[in-house]
Amino acid sequence: MAILALEAHRKSGLRQWKRKEATTAYLFSLPTILLLVGFSLGPAAYAFYLSGVSWNLLNSQHWVGLSNFSQIVTMPLFWTSVQNSVIFAAIVMPTQTIIAMVFAAILNQNLPARGLFRLAFFFPSISSSAVTSLMFMWIFNKLGLLNGFLLFFGVNGPDWIGDPRFALSAIMMLNIWSTSGYFMIIFLAGLQSIPQTMYEAAMIDGASGFQRFMKITVPLLKPSTFFIVVMGMIGTLQMFDQSFIISGGTGGPLNSTMTIALFIYQEIFSYGNVGLGAAATVFLFVLVLALTILTNRWLGKPIEY
Repeated sequence: MAILALEAHRKSGLRQWKRKEATTAYLFSLPTILLLVGFSLGPAAYAFYLSGVSWNLLNSQHWVGLSNFSQIVTMPLFWTSVQNSVIFAAIVMPTQTIIAMVFAAILNQNLPARGLFRLAFFFPSISSSAVTSLMFMWIFNKLGLLNGFLLFFGVNGPDWIGDPRFALSAIMMLNIWSTSGYFMIIFLAGLQSIPQTMYEAAMIDGASGFQRFMKITVPLLKPSTFFIVVMGMIGTLQMFDQSFIISGGTGGPLNSTMTIALFIYQEIFSYGNVGLGAAATVFLFVLVLALTILTNRWLGKPIEY
């Protein structure tokens, strides 16, 4: 009986200790939880609510249900913005991922001035988006640096940011240039976790550098690749600032740089259609969520050494 009582007392003390530990953990986490609810979950829930109301920031709100969604799907400009955003993401995301991985593999080698090259490649990622956008406006201008360089070889370059055929491509090049360095650092961190013994064994077996890269580096960088693909996909689908600055907030020329985020901005702040903007926001959220789930099925599986 004494043993049973002692065991019961021990279990009771263990439960009390676990409750106390959990309470302490939640108290330490409380500031972060409050920030998450106040600045992420709260606004997200409010956006879902606004997608079902009619409101122009001046009159009172009244519930209209799914009317805003049925209205935006009939707007050609909305589908133009979706098309531009999807094309932008489909080109920029894989390109910046491949460039970042290749440069990470190169700069992970014991090269002269390796730190300098890492800094130079990473520097655009910490530069102001507004400044880099203005800089690229000067480079891609009809009389800008790029066309001046092409003219040196006898080629008359187009009006990169004034021609609907090239405007979105110019922003793509800007985005790839400004984000690849950040993703390169993430790949570099992933490369540090790959055991060198695997490369040494492959070299003994006679594997070439390209074979080692494709058969060891690429598969074992899957966790880093998954994170970069998801973050790149979210960033490209939400691209706003570069399109806003280069097009002057119009999404031009001829709506060729109109993105979903810019469409949302115009509907809410230019036209006062808060409900339509919120409905487009919910659409963007569902699109990003669906693509993230698909990416998780493709790249989210754990790796095995």
